Order: sequence, then structure tokens, then C-alpha cells
Amino acid sequence: MAARLEATNSVPEIPKLLHTWEKAYVFMGLLVFILLGSSLLVNSFSLLWYLEGRRESKTESLVKNLDGRDTRKENHLKNLCSLKILHVLQMGVFLRYASVLRISICGFCCEKLYTTDEVRSLKYDLCILRFMETFSESAPQLVLMLTIFIMREDLGPITILKAIGSASAISVSVTMYHRSLRSFLPSKANQGWRSSVVYFLWNLLLIGPRVAAVSLFASAFPCYIAAHFLCSWMVLFLFASQLNRDFMDSIGGERLYQATVGLIWYFSWFHVTRGTSRWISTIYHTWIAVDIVILCGLWIWQTKESPPYFDLPLESYVIFVVNMLLYFSGLGLKVIYYKYCHPKFTLQIEPDTDSQEGEDEVDFHCMVSSQPKPSTRVNKRMRNLAETFYS
Repeated sequence: MAARLEATNSVPEIPKLLHTWEKAYVFMGLLVFILLGSSLLVNSFSLLWYLEGRRESKTESLVKNLDGRDTRKENHLKNLCSLKILHVLQMGVFLRYASVLRISICGFCCEKLYTTDEVRSLKYDLCILRFMETFSESAPQLVLMLTIFIMREDLGPITILKAIGSASAISVSVTMYHRSLRSFLPSKANQGWRSSVVYFLWNLLLIGPRVAAVSLFASAFPCYIAAHFLCSWMVLFLFASQLNRDFMDSIGGERLYQATVGLIWYFSWFHVTRGTSRWISTIYHTWIAVDIVILCGLWIWQTKESPPYFDLPLESYVIFVVNMLLYFSGLGLKVIYYKYCHPKFTLQIEPDTDSQEGEDEVDFHCMVSSQPKPSTRVNKRMRNLAETFYS
């Protein structure tokens, strides 16, 4: 009789266990989709930039063999085929790292001369690709991780510390991208870490609440988070298509870049237009703040409607208030950064005028108007981003 009662009590646990397994498979599928989608995006940009570089190199002198037959076309087709195969196999980024390593080894061991601009160009491309990977892979993974922990009601101190560490890693990646842009300043030695620390903090305080709000909404409405992302991304993509049209050489590449900007804007602000962008940034942050309020409000409403699953009557309001306070603190730090730490914009620096020590100035006249030497290779993509950020 006791064995029969024990078997009867264990029957309701079977559907719950099956439901847990189904959720695990869904989460695993989402993780694979995020990783694969991010890899496809990054390798697509890498291949497009390789193709653009090879189009620019067509003006070089042709290499001929002893018979006078043109072998450059054959070698070009072979290299192009190899490039496409490597990028289809998602090895494009590793190929770029291998190029940087090869140049470094040849310059150190074989004393083979490479221009500094050539090495910087490769590093700058890798920096942009890492920045795109941050918001196409790391940020969505953090949202997925927080959603799982919230649905399992496993928001302990260790989990919160993990989430803060992941958000800090995203902010560090954004800060490193910012430091790479700063390398286009004429007075690179005067770059202090004070502005980078402020830059890191306001990005952390803006990205963290945004990720938290999306995760809270996804935990309460898992079937509607995809619709929210697609609608928001479509609006941001259309907005980005009206602001920037000069990052890529091809129309298809430019559309892909604008779509990527929309993805980045879903999590964080990104400069895409020259000139003053104060009003654009104000509209963006206002829209994001309203969206955070809506997402958190819907989550609070769901905690009241489904108490067996979300029993947080008071904690939900505390989380909402803390989230908004962090976001507005990030906006305050951003204002402080642009008022006191952002480099000044000058069209031209006079030769006999000495800038004060510790002061950054951007010389776009020298960076844009001056013609580089024939042996100099300028990364126009990073240069355009630097012009956009410091204008």
C-alpha cells in the first residue's frame, strides 16, 4: 500500500520534469542561434572588407612571369576562392589574427619591413569586429543567462555578481573600442585613463539596466520578447539608414552595417553621424528610458497576475526603482564625460600653438585633408568612425 502511494505521488513530477527538459532544449537552441548568428555577422563583415581591400589593390602594377603571361589574375582568383572558403567555415577572424601574428613575427625575426599603418589597419579591423561581436553575442547571451536565472528564481548574490561581471566585460569591450578611436588623435601620449574610466562607468550604468529590463520582460513574457526585439530593431534600422551611408563601399554592405547599428542600438548608444548628435542622442535615450519603464511595468503587472510563479510583491518595485536610478546615473555620467573628458574638436592646429599638457585635440584637417604617402595604408573605416565620434 505504501509503495502504491509513493508511485502515485511521483506521477505529477514526470510532466514537470519533461517541461523542464523542454525548456532546457529551447534555451540550448537559443544559445546556438546566438553564437551562429554572431559568427555569421562578423565573418560577413570580414569578407566584405577583404574584398574591398582587393578592389583597391587593382591599381597596383601587374606581376608578370618570364613568358610575359599575366599571373596576377590567376593568383588573385586562387586567393579569393581561399578567402571565401575560410569565411564560409567561420575562420575569417582567425585569419586576421594570423595575419597580425605573421607580420609581428616577420618584423621581429626576419627583419622584414612593414609600415606601422599596415599593422594598425589590421588591428583596427579586429577592434571593430570585436565591438560588433560584443553586441551580437555577449549582450544577448547575458540576457539569456539572466532570463534563465529569473525564471528559476535563482537570483542570489553569486548570480548578481556574475551578471555584474558580464556587464562589466561588455563595458570593457566598448571602452577598448573607445581607446582605439583615441589613437587617431595627434597627441596620443596625452591620453589619460581618467576619461576612459568615466566612459566605462557610464556605459556600464546604461547597458546594465537595459539588459536587466529586457531579461525581466523575457522571463515574464517569453513568447513576446522576439516580437519586441524585431519591432524595436526595425525602427532603429530605419532610423540608422537615414543617418549614415558612407561606411561601406557597396550598397549591400552598407545595409548590413545599418542593420548591425540597429542591433547595437537595442543595447547601447553608438555614434553613426558626423556633426553634433546631441539631439539624436537625447531622442535615443528618451526612447530607451520609456522602453525600460514599459518592460519593467509589464513585468511588475505579471508578478501580480501570476503569484504562484512570480511572488515578488515588494521586491519588484524595489528592482524597478533601482534599475531606473542606475540608468539615470549613467546619463549623468555621460553628460559629465562629454563636458569635461571628451576631446576638443578643432579643424586645424596651428604649428606654433602649443596645447596645454593633458589636453586632447582632434586635428581632422591633418587627418582627412592631407594626402598619405604611397607606402601608407590608412584604415578608412576606423578613420570615419573616429571622425564621427569626435565631431
